[in-house]
Amino acid sequence: MEREMADIEALNEEEPGVSTIFKKATRAVSLRFEDVVYKVRLTKAGFCGKIVKAEEKVILKGITGKVLPGEMLAMFGPSGSGKTTLLTALGGKLGGLLDGNISYNGKNFSNSMKRNMGFVTQDDVLYPHLTVTETLVFTALLRLENTFSKEEKIMHAESVITQLGLTKCKNSIIGGPFMRGVSGGERKRVSIGQEMLINPSLLFLDEPTSGLDSTTAQRIVSNLWELAKGGRTIVMTIHQPSSRLFYMFDKVLLLSEGSPLYFGEGSQVMDYFSSNGYAPAVPMNPADFLLDLANGVSSNSEVPGSVKQNLVSAYKSNLASKLKSEVQDIDDQPQDGLNDQKVARWATTWWQQFSVLLRRGVKERKHDSFSGLKIAQVLVVAFLSGLLWWQSDVSHLQDQMGLLFFYSGFWGFFPLFQAIFTFPQERSMLEKERSSGMYRLSSYFMSRIVSDLPMELVLPTIFVSITYWMAGLKGTPGNFLHTLFVLLYSVLVSGGLGLALGALVLNQKSATIMGSVIMLSFLLAGGYYVTHVPAFISWVKYISISQYTYKLLLGSQFKPTDTYPCGGAGGVCLVGDYPAIKQVGLDGQVLGAAVLGIMLVVYRLIAFFALMRIGVTKK
Repeated sequence: MEREMADIEALNEEEPGVSTIFKKATRAVSLRFEDVVYKVRLTKAGFCGKIVKAEEKVILKGITGKVLPGEMLAMFGPSGSGKTTLLTALGGKLGGLLDGNISYNGKNFSNSMKRNMGFVTQDDVLYPHLTVTETLVFTALLRLENTFSKEEKIMHAESVITQLGLTKCKNSIIGGPFMRGVSGGERKRVSIGQEMLINPSLLFLDEPTSGLDSTTAQRIVSNLWELAKGGRTIVMTIHQPSSRLFYMFDKVLLLSEGSPLYFGEGSQVMDYFSSNGYAPAVPMNPADFLLDLANGVSSNSEVPGSVKQNLVSAYKSNLASKLKSEVQDIDDQPQDGLNDQKVARWATTWWQQFSVLLRRGVKERKHDSFSGLKIAQVLVVAFLSGLLWWQSDVSHLQDQMGLLFFYSGFWGFFPLFQAIFTFPQERSMLEKERSSGMYRLSSYFMSRIVSDLPMELVLPTIFVSITYWMAGLKGTPGNFLHTLFVLLYSVLVSGGLGLALGALVLNQKSATIMGSVIMLSFLLAGGYYVTHVPAFISWVKYISISQYTYKLLLGSQFKPTDTYPCGGAGGVCLVGDYPAIKQVGLDGQVLGAAVLGIMLVVYRLIAFFALMRIGVTKK
């Protein structure tokens, strides 16, 4: 083992250019947890969704342990053993039926502790179009307090890039499933770097080496080992590490089906199980041996299924009481920096958060907002519509009405489906960043609304500019601008409905189905397809975006006193008396605009309040 540790130290010493900015933790945090129990309620639904049976399942069964500053704890266990659940509970991110005592320097989880803690999830939640430098700089600008200047925050990000060995790829984009970017190991180090920016005293990581080759895993854990030696407390779950990695862990927790089988020094784990009659038949990786035991596999000739029970009993008789006394004997020295009264809830002001999120949002989404496919879609439909309605004049009044209704229909669906995908796609990022206290929901929401405006308004402007003149609608600048304003107004309202549906459902498929049904209902009640609607269902038109948009578009082109050819022999009739227009009505333009304005605000308020549940620990 001494040789293994010497190799590790040599590896860290050979790492070129490692910054010393985060060599030491600013505060020391002792983590202790006693008798942690977590349960979930399982329900079985009967006919028509009626709950016929409810039962509780115990996920964690009285876990106890402690981790001191400068130590690195690794949680082992097969899939479903409760590793991630325990890690989430220790990180203050698990609500519900959680019992037991979890303390940080003798205090409960608080806002100040959240600001002094990092949590790296198993899945790397990163924006694919941002570079490594942009990702870390934006995070630094949001998470570091205003005691640092903007230049100092950027310098912190550059120092983390150097410390984690990301210099060679700092200008490469993160990438995604369908986009080439940095490697898996580099993505993981970027995720760790985001948490290291605040120089946390307590760092949680969920399987940081999953899916990586042994060399990359070695490098990541070596970085973490070095961080721990700087006085930090590091807790991680890990799956089948190499023997070289195993000896880097100061403490080991072995779980099986939610029950602890061992907690103690990593160097003593093999001796402990050997003293209880469980030793490997051949020399093997200690991690593989521990996983075999946690799965109930042993070289001893025992009754199948008895291995786990014997190990649980051995833990209770040999370790449990001793461990509890050690945990209770920890001297929790109060830390000046962990006083909730001295720590503001947010590291930066609302305006700083808004401006940074706005810049980040524009950089990330400009590729999608103005993608060639979307532009081509709008241009093709625009020119096709212009050709179909080519130079239609007032003598073809029904045709012009059809074009205006097509405006309301196409630009009701298009922004609706663009907006529906907004929050379901951003859910994981919002959960991650809100749970870490990075920014206010209001600053995120407003930055998202503002950054999406170019996509929402530029494409319909291009569409109207093409079709309006090709179709031969009224050629005055006033009529054109009136029509354009009405359409853009409608686009914002439809987008608000999409945001509300996406935020409420947070499932792309379900939200899309709901959006289709609602918008089709609005179109059917819009006053074009059916002019004589039965009284018992006529109320739908009063909540229909299409109906109010169609009404305002008609008002942008026609006045009741306008005339159109009718009856032959040069006869003319009033536009206001045309049956289809008379049914919709050219009056009440201000009222229609006011109703759309109310929808514009209400739909966005619904979306905002629906998002308030994201990233918040349930009680």
